[in-house]
Amino acid sequence: MATELGQAYVQIMPSAKGIKGSIQKTLNPEASSAGKSAGGKLGTALKIGTAAAVAGLGVIIAKSIKAGGALEQSIGGIETLFKDNANTVRKYADEAYKTVGVSANDYMENVTSFSASLLQSMGGDTKEAAKVAHTAMLDMGDNANKMGTDMRDIQNAYQGFAKENYTMLDNLKLGYGGTKSEMERLLADAQKLTGVKYDINNLDDVFMAVHAIQEEIGITGTTALEAEETIGGSLNAMKAAFANTLGALAIGENIQGSFKALAETMSTFIFGNLLPMIGTIFQSLPTALIAFFQTAAPLLITEGGNLIAQLGNGLITAIPQLLMQAQILMSQLILWLREQFPAILQNGVEMILNFANGLFE
Repeated sequence: MATELGQAYVQIMPSAKGIKGSIQKTLNPEASSAGKSAGGKLGTALKIGTAAAVAGLGVIIAKSIKAGGALEQSIGGIETLFKDNANTVRKYADEAYKTVGVSANDYMENVTSFSASLLQSMGGDTKEAAKVAHTAMLDMGDNANKMGTDMRDIQNAYQGFAKENYTMLDNLKLGYGGTKSEMERLLADAQKLTGVKYDINNLDDVFMAVHAIQEEIGITGTTALEAEETIGGSLNAMKAAFANTLGALAIGENIQGSFKALAETMSTFIFGNLLPMIGTIFQSLPTALIAFFQTAAPLLITEGGNLIAQLGNGLITAIPQLLMQAQILMSQLILWLREQFPAILQNGVEMILNFANGLFE
């Protein structure tokens, strides 16, 4: 048995080697080429994808570091100004993405810009100053949302008030001009509404008077409402929450809360406002098209009839001229034929004779 197996091995192996060589010879060029091509393309794709991912990650890291640095500086300013009540301001700032429509850093930067004057007018009461500053920030966001004014213009107006500069009061679009006398008129109107006497020399009185006027005309609370119910407001809230997340990543504070706020605002923007708006568009589109064609069809028919009538009148007017030109053309053609007829006839006779001679030959 062992001898038979050995003989079989001796007989099969050379043939198998030949088969292997034939298979490699047949398949190797194509397989090698295809393998190299596929491998090269895959490698290039991986390189591009990796480079894009690295670049995107680099941008996020850079923005996060920048946001973190600005956030640290803002926190330092708030802690210096509000001392034991700094955490109150920071809590307001963390919620500013939905209440004011700005990031925590933007909130604290603006509060810092006027809080020195505010604290001075309130005798250094940091607890009450934190509340008044928050009211002012809420009023800024509500004014921007309701009146459509750029937030930066509103912030500049409030910073001007802190310096007893009222030239930008008209930026608020509340019906008052940019003068000190107009601010005094605003304070008087606010006093009529609330029964509280407001002193133009106290910044907290100025802020609360503006708040009273905005509350009277229905501006107060619009930012928080629009952050939930409108596509523009929810988009601003999502952008502010994203900025908060970048800053929190850099300084390692409240990561869970920042990501939760970002997820909530993204959900509100996409599923609460964007997709329903798109659905409404598709739902309304057939009705809108039908209404368009119902309105446009009579106009098109009328205008089309006018166009056809104009074309008909034009043809009727042009036909005599066309006939006249045709008559002139025919006269010229006949004259040319008369002049060329002898030559045409002679050439024709010669062609026939040459053709006949050719046949005979």
